[in-house]
Amino acid sequence: MSAYRENQHEQEEHPDSGEVHAHIGSYRLYVTIFFALIIFTLMTVGVASIHLGATNLAVAVIIASTKAALVCTFFMHLKDDTRFHSIILIVAVLFIGVFFAYTSNDTSHRAMLDTQGGARSYLESGDKAPGGYEGPVLPPGYKLPKKGDEKGVEKH
Repeated sequence: MSAYRENQHEQEEHPDSGEVHAHIGSYRLYVTIFFALIIFTLMTVGVASIHLGATNLAVAVIIASTKAALVCTFFMHLKDDTRFHSIILIVAVLFIGVFFAYTSNDTSHRAMLDTQGGARSYLESGDKAPGGYEGPVLPPGYKLPKKGDEKGVEKH
């Protein structure tokens, strides 16, 4: 067997030989994916103009994730690549999901009444919060200085 044939045989046994492998899809496939991306973009614009309450963010993330999956799978040829690259993508998306979950948890609890911080109103509506303090919270036995008094807080 010639050296050329042996080298070619070794490359066939090892799929990751370093050679460039062209992944050519059909014209029809790329046009279909393109129009799907256009439809999802129009859906994003449509959903943004409709008030769905707390589900607006979830719907927007689902649509964006679907568009990203289409781009990664077909235009970046992830469907033809090794599983290692797919695993890296999935792990990255999971980490982004964790960060979204923590951010969503934080933003959903911001309007709750904070009695220790002396909250006076709800953030969304601006209505007076029940039990909100009218003035600053001072320790027992302290009072605010009178106007013109530069000594600061005095103890009685």
